[in-house]
Amino acid sequence: MLNINHCHFKKMRRSRVLDAITVGPSLKKRVRGWMMFDWATQPFYTLGLTFIFGPYFAGVSADYFFNTGLDQASANASAQTIWSWGQTVAGLFVAVIGILAGAYADSTGRRMPWLWAASIVFVICSWGLWYMVPDGSAMWFSLVLFSVAFVAAELALVFTNAVLPSLGDRREVGEISGNGVALGYAGGILSLLIMLFFFFDEGGKTFLIGLDPGFGLLDPEAREGTRAVGPLIAVWFMIFMVPYFMWVREGKTPNTQGGFRQSMAELKLSLQGMVKRPSLFAFMGAQMLYRDALNGLYAFGGVYAVLVLGWGQTQLGIFGIISGISAALVTWISGKYDRKLGPLPVIYFHICVLIIVSLCIIGMSRTSFYGLGLAEGSTLPDVLFYFCGAAIGGSGGGIYSASRSMMVRHTNPARPTEAFGLFALAGKATAFLAPLLIGIFTYWLNDARLGFTPVVGLFILGMLLLRWVHPCLLYTSPSPRDQRGSR
Repeated sequence: MLNINHCHFKKMRRSRVLDAITVGPSLKKRVRGWMMFDWATQPFYTLGLTFIFGPYFAGVSADYFFNTGLDQASANASAQTIWSWGQTVAGLFVAVIGILAGAYADSTGRRMPWLWAASIVFVICSWGLWYMVPDGSAMWFSLVLFSVAFVAAELALVFTNAVLPSLGDRREVGEISGNGVALGYAGGILSLLIMLFFFFDEGGKTFLIGLDPGFGLLDPEAREGTRAVGPLIAVWFMIFMVPYFMWVREGKTPNTQGGFRQSMAELKLSLQGMVKRPSLFAFMGAQMLYRDALNGLYAFGGVYAVLVLGWGQTQLGIFGIISGISAALVTWISGKYDRKLGPLPVIYFHICVLIIVSLCIIGMSRTSFYGLGLAEGSTLPDVLFYFCGAAIGGSGGGIYSASRSMMVRHTNPARPTEAFGLFALAGKATAFLAPLLIGIFTYWLNDARLGFTPVVGLFILGMLLLRWVHPCLLYTSPSPRDQRGSR
């Protein structure tokens, strides 16, 4: 069985901290540099996936399909369907590549080259979103670019998360994780404000302050202000990843004994060991479902607002600001409760909130709420969806931060990248499932609103699996006398 020994764990933790200090800057700087990754990448999710590019893509695609002869409902459903296919394919790539690359990086002792490669691909593809012109002629090309950028961002996250176990003990990492995610959401808010105030081009003027897009250098007729989201994401990432690359170092001597075959053999042993550890196995299955459902809300929240509620960019901007502020605040608070109570109660709470939100989305349209008719021009759907946005942002950040903290408690200190490759695998192995089910239900019911129905089931199933998760049990190396494994 695995030896559960707190003193041994503390010794290993001190050893990892000393190793971290000897190969680079102080531990405090490592923590700060590590947290800057969240700040650098969050605009891709805030601006790209949820509030700017995703809804813009949906609107352009719906107009394109409408102009081919489809009625408006079918055009909206088709736009949501192809967006879901893009997320499905990207999720499959992350699931496969993430765990293989993580295992190989652990065996060779080199993670930074992989992070550099993913970063370069991310910057190039993000910048390319500029070419999503309003007539829809670059629709498929832009979908491919966005999907590749998404894969690159998620792979970079695998190698960054692998550093987390070396930054603190099991109580500290929960708060560090929460602070990192909260910082990321703060960056998302700031990038969104920059985008809205200086580039937003709906109606030809920027959000609230009424400037010409890009200080008059961008053409609102060609939606160049909105399309600038791609270059903004890329430049933001290049600037704010500098502290990470300066302060988060790794040993310069690779493990020459570690090759692809060895890494795959060790990965096979890790997967076999996971099956023999009920707590880890249940946690992987649970987060596979609830994180998939959450990603569905992220990917389709803005699309839903455009296609079902008919929101314009102004309402989406307000929605994004509310969601971002809530995410930063609630995630920071969640980190405090993670340190005090542990990650499991935090995860339970946020899943319950997200189930309620999903039910609200399914039952709400512009004209009714769960069959109850609304007066013409009623603002109730808008107000409710603003609350939904705040809840999705807050609980989404809180649940991810707590899940990352939970993974540290199940991680073999000798193979953290592989562990977080598994973490990414669990988060992405069925990442195609929510988009696929949303796409199928949307196509089958020909209704973008009812297409969200499967999300509720995924959250419930994930919560049920958590009953077998025991966060109080720590990972230590198997004793030589017993390699069978346990919780």
